[in-house]
Amino acid sequence: MDFKEGDMRVFETGATRSDDSGRLLYTGYLSPLVIQRFGEYMTRHRLQEDGSLRAPDNWRKGMPKQSYLDGMFRHFEHLWLRHEGHPVNDPKAEPGIQDDLCALWFNVQGYLHTLLVEEEAPKNEGEAGLRS
Repeated sequence: MDFKEGDMRVFETGATRSDDSGRLLYTGYLSPLVIQRFGEYMTRHRLQEDGSLRAPDNWRKGMPKQSYLDGMFRHFEHLWLRHEGHPVNDPKAEPGIQDDLCALWFNVQGYLHTLLVEEEAPKNEGEAGLRS
């Protein structure tokens, strides 16, 4: 058991660390089961139609936000149909709801990543000018 002394955490072993209140606690926000399942989904999708293997971070090269948005809507439609008990007629649809959700997560993450990178770009350009 640990307890706090002021701004310091002191553990029963005597180890100390600074107070972590107000810090990002990723293990509380994310599910390791979901991350594992998403990793399986993404690994399966590394194999491209031409038989080559795409790098896991290939998406970071950049994709238009419209592509992410189109994917989100398509996969949401598939999820919604399945949720309502209807068949999905798209021949390229994922095989089930878990994959629909992984595909949605990919597109949501990619869209958000793109926004964050775009937001960072002007700041980085300003900083680069200061360093020159």
